[in-house]
Amino acid sequence: MFFEEEKDWKELLSEDAKQILAELFDSTKKHRGAFMQAEDVKAAQLWCALAEVVKELKQTKEMAEKLSEPFRAIVEMGEAEKKKAIEKVVWDIIKPEPGQEEATKKLVESLMKF
Repeated sequence: MFFEEEKDWKELLSEDAKQILAELFDSTKKHRGAFMQAEDVKAAQLWCALAEVVKELKQTKEMAEKLSEPFRAIVEMGEAEKKKAIEKVVWDIIKPEPGQEEATKKLVESLMKF
């Protein structure tokens, strides 16, 4: 009986997954001195790769937090401008009589929820 030679599992990966793994293992080169001393070199290299992934994830989170601060400020400014515009329209349409100002303010607040 003729047996087909088994393919290496990495050959069965998609091209983008192959590229990702290649880059990941390339990033572990700086830890080579450490993982080459391990009893199980392959497992140690995987742990080094995991450390690199976690480091990148932390850096990405830090950058996202830095970028979100200006966007929060923009949203806050937008909300303030939205409220001014709603107030103007409501006050122009309703033209509240003295004593109706509080009801008009409540109407503006309820419209801000939309």
